[in-house]
Amino acid sequence: MSTLLRVENLVKHFPVQQGLFDRSKVVVHAVDGVSFTLNPGETMALVGESGCGKSTLGRLLLRLLDATSGKVWFEDRDLMAMPPAELRAARRNMQMIFQDPYSSLNPRMTIEQTLVEPLALHGLAVGRQRERAAELLDVVGLPAQYLGRYPHEFSGGQRQRIGIARALAVEPKLIVCDEAVSALDVSIQAQVINLLQDLQQRLNLAYVFIGHDLAVVKHIASHVAVMYLGEIVEYADKRTLFASPRHPYTQALLSAIPLPVPGLNRRRVILQGDVPSPSNPPSGCRFRTRCAYAQERCAKEVPALQSDQGHAVACHFWKEIPAAPAVPANELANPRLLKLQQAFNLKEA
Repeated sequence: MSTLLRVENLVKHFPVQQGLFDRSKVVVHAVDGVSFTLNPGETMALVGESGCGKSTLGRLLLRLLDATSGKVWFEDRDLMAMPPAELRAARRNMQMIFQDPYSSLNPRMTIEQTLVEPLALHGLAVGRQRERAAELLDVVGLPAQYLGRYPHEFSGGQRQRIGIARALAVEPKLIVCDEAVSALDVSIQAQVINLLQDLQQRLNLAYVFIGHDLAVVKHIASHVAVMYLGEIVEYADKRTLFASPRHPYTQALLSAIPLPVPGLNRRRVILQGDVPSPSNPPSGCRFRTRCAYAQERCAKEVPALQSDQGHAVACHFWKEIPAAPAVPANELANPRLLKLQQAFNLKEA
């Protein structure tokens, strides 16, 4: 299978002025040395605490932000080296679904104008752009009579569907979903997840799915990358990562999944302290200040992302750390989504 997206040592630093009267600047290490590959038809989920760099990474992949260093290869073409005209043409194959379905839509444009704009920009469906806009609404389960309405006339779930329709308008090969379902109520979440999976099967789409809800990630992802302070600390296929998380941070995240049945017990891993500032990350391993297994070596050496049969962990002592017990399926499921699986036929990737 040919690689669709290849990321090599991607870095993004933001210089920030310290205060109103202080001219000195600090550097925020938003993304530091991220590398991975993604094939057509796959879904890679990015998970981690708020502020770990997931959304920044998603924007770097589409070059909505310019990287400080590193490479992003899309179909063996270097996005970071493309001139503006070539980049605009390449973006037809790369789209994004933004977290807030309201702020991502122009309130002064009708839904028809919103969907026709990318078609006109790329010279698609010439002479039948209104019909194409109606087809896109049908794909996401909305009637064609909505074309003349404005974003404020829709619910959050409907607006997110419109955002998905806009992303699909130019028939992309890759879609970055930045918290695509986090702003929706639970019943709409289930419907949108099903929609994304159906579209992936029909169109062979690849997704980069940025999310907090590990139960949603478990349903939609094929691979999972766990981020902490701008770095990927663990990467594996979904079943391997949920069955045998090896990095202490991943184990803590999975232990926080709500239990759907009263009376079930699970060993809760409580992280000590706060997330360090990305403008002044710890030396060596960035997780060492909150890690129960940290040793002297962790403060001096940056752990490499070591791969063992496709399961990569950035920890010096991950082979010595006890593996967390596998999370049973009935424990992993989000209690809210469990109630809706049967009603909405929620599928697992």
